[in-house]
Amino acid sequence: MGIFKHLVLTGSLLLVAVATMASQDFSSDKADFRLETVAQNLEHPWSLAFMPDGSMLVTEREGQLRMIRNGSLMNDPISGVPELVVSGQGGLLDVILHPDFEQNQVLFLSYAHRNRDGMTTRVARARLSGDRLTDVEVIFEALPRSGGGRHFAGRMEFDRGGNLYVAVGDRGEMDRAQDNSDDAGGVHRISPDGGPATGNPFLDTSGVNDTFYTTGNRNIQGMTIHPETGEIWSHEHGPRGGDEINIIRAGTDYGWPTITYGIDYSGLPITDETEKEGMAQPLHYWDPSIAPSGMAFYTGDLFPEWQGDLFVGALKMRKLVRLRIQDGEVTEEEDLLTDLDERIRDVRMGPDGALWLLTDSPRGKVYRMVPLQ
Repeated sequence: MGIFKHLVLTGSLLLVAVATMASQDFSSDKADFRLETVAQNLEHPWSLAFMPDGSMLVTEREGQLRMIRNGSLMNDPISGVPELVVSGQGGLLDVILHPDFEQNQVLFLSYAHRNRDGMTTRVARARLSGDRLTDVEVIFEALPRSGGGRHFAGRMEFDRGGNLYVAVGDRGEMDRAQDNSDDAGGVHRISPDGGPATGNPFLDTSGVNDTFYTTGNRNIQGMTIHPETGEIWSHEHGPRGGDEINIIRAGTDYGWPTITYGIDYSGLPITDETEKEGMAQPLHYWDPSIAPSGMAFYTGDLFPEWQGDLFVGALKMRKLVRLRIQDGEVTEEEDLLTDLDERIRDVRMGPDGALWLLTDSPRGKVYRMVPLQ
């Protein structure tokens, strides 16, 4: 039985594990809920993954992979994390389990890496053996490398065919997102061993990496699979304004920086165009920017009022956004947790039917959202 079938069985373990944690109560348009603190004092936690036995893995951007077991954060980090660099927005980023993790104990980490040629986004495959990683192998590296500590992206997601989607940012050099000979500024689709996935759109295009799946992406910070269609959804940071939600489709150019709804940080325009033939329009955008991070569709039973809604964390605006989407359009938008005043880094749909959140802070927390009874 693969992990996606197994996770539903772990809900009771998670419920017991967090039953005694500190909590805060909140109200919203559709449901009243409680926010439980599951773990705290994490160094800029970035990503959360649920394991079949009810434990959780949490990445800290500062370079450590942590385990939460039986509701408690283990004191010692998991050893064997690949060599990485902590610089600016870079560090240890996403963690995702292989679809057959229960059988093979394989997981994937994205992270920033530096050598004499500069820095880049890498993905490593490893096997979890107790409290350490073994068989660590780099399976993807975006080239060319460059200086600067911005826009590594690094979000990952599996599709139903077992292909791994890897987001690479433009590294703060916007024109790279329209240069298809450069791996920056797009989504790459690879097999679990790192090769280009079968059916990738540029397999027969000379001068373009076979792993490219989309182009024209600035800095993707959230990625998830649609529970019904199986499509991969993402969102990305715009500059000043123009944060976008997109559906990731083969061969699509999402336009950055040729078209955008944002302006430069200096206040000057980047382009006069918001539309151009051959470039996709976002499903939704924010202006001013909220700095979105993490995203998940709600598919559990604890909040029937939220069934099918999309939840997006916000760093700059310090909130959680709930979006109702019908026929490809956002029909309802609600801001949650505005009184919490914390930067939301990741949002995950838990196997227990709760929403799980990470906060971006030197003393970051793991939160669990459950209904008020």
